[in-house]
Amino acid sequence: MENKFYGEFDFERLKQSSRTNDYRTVFQIDRDRIIHSSEFRRLQGKTQVFLPGESDYYRTRLTHSIEVAQIGRSICNYLVRKENSPFSDNYFIDPDLVESACLAHDLGHPPFGHAGERTLNSLMSGYGGFEGNAQTLRLLTEILYRSENDRRGMNPSRAFIDSILKYKNTYSELGRPVNHFIFDYQKEYVDFVFGGKTADIENIDLNKFRSIECQIMDWADDTAYAINDIVDSISGGFITYNGISRWIEQNGNSLDDEEMEIVNNLKEWITKGNYKPKLGSIIGDFILACSVTERETFMNEFTNRYRYVLTVDEKIKKQAELYKKIAVDLVFTSPPLHQVEFKADEMITRMFKVFTDNYIVNKKETKLLPVFTHNLIVGENDDTQKARLICDYIAGMTDSFAMRVYKRLFDPDYSSLSDFD
Repeated sequence: MENKFYGEFDFERLKQSSRTNDYRTVFQIDRDRIIHSSEFRRLQGKTQVFLPGESDYYRTRLTHSIEVAQIGRSICNYLVRKENSPFSDNYFIDPDLVESACLAHDLGHPPFGHAGERTLNSLMSGYGGFEGNAQTLRLLTEILYRSENDRRGMNPSRAFIDSILKYKNTYSELGRPVNHFIFDYQKEYVDFVFGGKTADIENIDLNKFRSIECQIMDWADDTAYAINDIVDSISGGFITYNGISRWIEQNGNSLDDEEMEIVNNLKEWITKGNYKPKLGSIIGDFILACSVTERETFMNEFTNRYRYVLTVDEKIKKQAELYKKIAVDLVFTSPPLHQVEFKADEMITRMFKVFTDNYIVNKKETKLLPVFTHNLIVGENDDTQKARLICDYIAGMTDSFAMRVYKRLFDPDYSSLSDFD
């Protein structure tokens, strides 16, 4: 049965596609291209909270993305069945499209999590900055499945590009911020998403103007990391009964009765050892807290994707924020995590300097990078583009591969040549 929620405007791709009579929908093709990409596979080796390989139960960016995708699909399924829903069997938010956005949302994140992202943004400040979401857009539109002569990306559909565009303001427009931007040249993709109706966005806060699929992806992401980061942190010994007790002593005066109940429940679940199923069941509460409201926008005449706003029950949003605060206070500001971030900053900074000195400052053609990347950089005349390609290479590394490249460059006792790819 045809889904009347979408039309040709949503299905249009960046470039005309030669594919015809495929048994899959446009959005299923987008999803499949993500799943079968090497960039998606690399997420198994990228940090979510803790370094991959430190233990066998920590989530990586890959397992996190799969969990986000499941939550995103469940939100779609719930919204169409919710009482008084505006959706029906032939008018609904496509779960394949939302799944694609969820699977792709972290593709652009560099090694070592947000620490690596901050370092690359600082290093790229003179070349247009770096942001994980902007890098995801770059991967989808220019890097996935490319060759030296064809930088086409995966040729995504308009609706799919829009579904991962959490931020639509450029680096320069926002005054070179630390995050939440796209690269300046990516403004062309914003224009494509809006069908060229750029005059209609002058008085809109673009970083908050998101399609319904993007809104669902964002809440699914919030749900996954608010709850599952707590699970991993308890399993790893970063959040303990005594640690939460001390945290309550420091923060108790600012907590209301509902928040105290949430924190005391955590203490009880840790004591009983049933924190995993208890916290896991809360994911369902976060899904059931969703509903939609209708709004008027200039995009409504072209697509239904901006017609709806995802609303989340305030009590649940408050619970998510509390979990995040506990994780930040007890985990992300802990000395072990700061030590890892310090090491990550040192490694990425030194590698970036060596590569830029070789290819940009001294204009050498010493092959410090794999042949494919080396040829791309040498073939560029613009230093900003060269820096961006160097940044692409570092951002695409897994944590362990970044460590090996670092050791190959700077450790005299390390001589492995078997993984130079």
